[in-house]
Amino acid sequence: MTVADEPSIIRSTLRALLQPRRLVPVVLVSASLVIAQGSFSRDPFAIPLGIVMCALFVVVAPVSWRVLFPERIDLRHGGVRVLLYGAIGAGVVLTVGVVVPRTLGMGRTLLTAPSSVLVCLALFLVGGWGLARDIWFETTLARAQAQVAGLSREAERAQLMALRAHLDPHFLFNTLNAIAEWCREDGETAERAVLQLSAMLRTVLVGVQAASWPLADELALLQTLFDLHRLRDPEALHLVRRVPEALPQVRVPPMLLLPLAENAVKYGPAAGHRGEIVLEVQLSLEDGHLMFSLENPGRYAGRREGGTGLETVERRLALAYDGQAMLKIAALGERTVVEVTLPLAGPITGTVT
Repeated sequence: MTVADEPSIIRSTLRALLQPRRLVPVVLVSASLVIAQGSFSRDPFAIPLGIVMCALFVVVAPVSWRVLFPERIDLRHGGVRVLLYGAIGAGVVLTVGVVVPRTLGMGRTLLTAPSSVLVCLALFLVGGWGLARDIWFETTLARAQAQVAGLSREAERAQLMALRAHLDPHFLFNTLNAIAEWCREDGETAERAVLQLSAMLRTVLVGVQAASWPLADELALLQTLFDLHRLRDPEALHLVRRVPEALPQVRVPPMLLLPLAENAVKYGPAAGHRGEIVLEVQLSLEDGHLMFSLENPGRYAGRREGGTGLETVERRLALAYDGQAMLKIAALGERTVVEVTLPLAGPITGTVT
């Protein structure tokens, strides 16, 4: 939020002053001054006057500075605003430290002695500037963090857009070539393959525009991917699904799991490793998490240089779940197991729109 976006600089400044990291030291310093004022001054108005002085200094000084200098100090007009800030400080200090005590007929107190009035004026000017500057730095940092978060979402959007082309091009080309052959030899299979490929690409285009979608849609996309691979080589790919019949209404970032399914085929059956690909979804209602796992033949040998699938999934998990989701991949004998743990509550940050 920029200064111009704030509903009121005064209100935002007061809210900032009430934050514990500012309020606690301000209260400690003010309490010390009030106690000293009461100890060195016998006048019954000494302590109330000390409280009023501290309250006015803490509120008026930073508010005045932020109103006069909403962004940073500006001397382009001959320092008129600096002089005005000094005039406000002098007016407040002289009114509370000189005029009010004389009006009330008070004797000399610690905070109203002539030398103390000068000290109070210095505290007003320097303290107000320091508090306002600290609030400005905090506002600027919050604004920068919001911009970084926005850039991160834009980066994720760019990655998601790239998922249109992330589908293994060899898989697409080989599928199209296979469809061309089936058109000559097996028209029914060719038609089924065209419909499945068309449905998959249509789903990908829908997912690119969505911030999140149901887990059921994600699993349906993976199923279509596996079905297309199985059409090309029915003997190579054996899929085992262990998915609850009634899936919870969990939303996930679109195509989050697609790179994992592609890897399971690419480094499993497509690499000559025979065996089952096991897709499993487990729910843990006690701790509010869902675990998705894929197990494929072929021993995991570490991350491959130049590979981006796992890094893409990890980055999207971090952006969408703010550290509450986890990806693990490991070898299990001569097989590879990848697990993704997600909160049942769904993404806690808007991913893309």
